Amino acid sequence: MKFSLTLILSSLMLFLASCSTSPVKKTDSTFLNIKLQTSNKNKEIILEHLLEQDFNFSVEFNIENSYKLNNNIVSSNLKYFCNSFIQDQNMHLETLIFDSTRNNKKKILIIYSKNYEKDASKIRNKYPNELYFYLDREDYEYRIREILGVNNSFNKNTQVLSFDKSLKIEHSPRIRNDISKIYYLLDYDFGKTVVPIVRNYAFEIDSYSSSEIFHDASNIKKLVDFENLYIPLSDEILEKIKKNKNIKSIENELEKLLIEDLVLIEKIYQNNLFRKNLMLNTSTQRIQNNNKCIKRNLSILRISSNELSSLP
Repeated sequence: MKFSLTLILSSLMLFLASCSTSPVKKTDSTFLNIKLQTSNKNKEIILEHLLEQDFNFSVEFNIENSYKLNNNIVSSNLKYFCNSFIQDQNMHLETLIFDSTRNNKKKILIIYSKNYEKDASKIRNKYPNELYFYLDREDYEYRIREILGVNNSFNKNTQVLSFDKSLKIEHSPRIRNDISKIYYLLDYDFGKTVVPIVRNYAFEIDSYSSSEIFHDASNIKKLVDFENLYIPLSDEILEKIKKNKNIKSIENELEKLLIEDLVLIEKIYQNNLFRKNLMLNTSTQRIQNNNKCIKRNLSILRISSNELSSLP
């Protein structure tokens, strides 16, 4: 069920200031009291989620000195977590991509755009011997072929044909052989164009990115542009997003899952439910009462067009 922010804030916020809920009988005996400051967008997500739960709760927004939940949920450190969701993704990708046991004769190709120059610079400082390729929208397809060495292959084929134009040669351009993996630092608008072009030439090379590359996609089917790309998300997360037919964006769906995690952890702490096997959306570990921040355990999945094409 969907609740509009206008309706919720006009009807519920009148008494949410006093932290009381509607007198609906709940079968779950647990109780949750949430106090935080955040944007209207996040308030709506929180209230929508809580109203769908089977336990009693109270909410206080904008209470002075209460926890401040940043509007940008995926890139901010949520309460109880050591890092933001995107930071955890990037850290997980780093361990997979820059594996110390990999073939040092080959290099990692990092393709990045203007919005990710700082991220690329940090990676370059740690791994200066890799290939770093800044890409903008000016003649980007030619530059992609150039960095992959495809232009050289095309030029050689052209030279061969110049000797005898009657020759009919089926030419499959070869790319340079010193690249082991490709790491994308791109947003959705540019990534949905660049990734298919690179894949067309470098289809045998494993490629990686954080989920940021498709955050602005308004339909899960649009991930087909990123076929074979490795992403540090679980199958379960994608399955949950698939169930929602009408979405604002994939980022918004991830925000909902992150807020669900935050609410669940609050519930566990406030009701001492540590012994229950309650699982988070964005991590695989159990919540422990050890006064330590949570380091997400992330998995990795490969985007498959076969699974996406079967969606209604």
